[in-house]
Amino acid sequence: MELVEVREGSARFLVPKAERIYDAPVFYNPVMALNRDISVLTARVLDPKRVLDALSATGIRGIRYGLESHAEEIWLNDISEEAYTLMKKNVLLNFEGELYEEGDRSYLWGEKLVVINKGDANRLMAENFRYFDLLDLDPFGSPMEFLDTALRSVKRRGVLAVTATDTGVLCGAYARACLKNYLARPIRGELCHEAGLRILIGTIVRYAAKYDLGVEVLLAYYRDHYFRAFLRFRSGAKKAEKSLFRLGYLWQDESGKFTYEETFLPEKPKAFGPMWLGPLKDEEFMEGLTKELEDFAPAHKKTRPFVELMREELDVPFHYDTHALARRHNLQVGKLAGIIEALRERGYRATKTHFSPTAVKTDAPFEEVLDVLKSLQ
Repeated sequence: MELVEVREGSARFLVPKAERIYDAPVFYNPVMALNRDISVLTARVLDPKRVLDALSATGIRGIRYGLESHAEEIWLNDISEEAYTLMKKNVLLNFEGELYEEGDRSYLWGEKLVVINKGDANRLMAENFRYFDLLDLDPFGSPMEFLDTALRSVKRRGVLAVTATDTGVLCGAYARACLKNYLARPIRGELCHEAGLRILIGTIVRYAAKYDLGVEVLLAYYRDHYFRAFLRFRSGAKKAEKSLFRLGYLWQDESGKFTYEETFLPEKPKAFGPMWLGPLKDEEFMEGLTKELEDFAPAHKKTRPFVELMREELDVPFHYDTHALARRHNLQVGKLAGIIEALRERGYRATKTHFSPTAVKTDAPFEEVLDVLKSLQ
């Protein structure tokens, strides 16, 4: 395969030359540089010693962990022979040291230990029980087939960074697939992205509870074509039970009004879920992320404003899409800034949300939001 050199963050690396990214024998998506920026920032805040990039492809994510954080031991893995060969080349481009090969695994000893493995991700994670401080799952599609082994491979107080790109499933376009993969009923419409993210987290909470692991959401977001969550685990049966109590259900009627309830079983019909109804960010973690950004050169130009938007976003479940509400009630939609200001003048908290450029996060009841829209006609 023909290779070209690319730079991202502090890394220089080789990728296959292809007209479309999906045609390349080893996958690399430059759009995901923002995803990798936030992942590296997370590692800089949390300072993990051992990191696994379980589905590495070119190896760029793991290489950036090694170059741009204080991680001492970085593992890269892919089942593809072509990816394995490319990962070795890219590691040698970025780290000083001698590469030692042993079967389907290579080691580079230098300032840091870099382990390059060719094999099934589930097998690798099963062989390294409670070993990794930060375990990154970035699959094509759903992460569910890797979740059980990931939960056994990450340390009991470690962090799981997980991506899901099956947005059509989690957003309700393929509701039966969501029931099969996530054991949850998804919603269509303007709430689908936030609900899909919360379904993903809720499923991980249920899986983790089997191992007496509670879940603390450090940051979870939706962007472009994917969901992403950084989850820190807390050891103990009571911690697991506490996390389970944050699961519940969502309802939405034709007017656009939504309600939600933390409950084990829905008490009303037409419920969507179960899903996570707890916070989507940890304030202390977000402060650390923002501080790290001061001395960090993002690879993606939108990383900094996106992190700032999430830091300022009101952390309450769900949002009101002003355009969707206007359509439902035959109204002319006003400017979002004016709607937010009007809600604040009435004594409510209100902010923009990263889930939609036309939506508002607020603790105001539905009737107040609708009244504000009408008052701005």
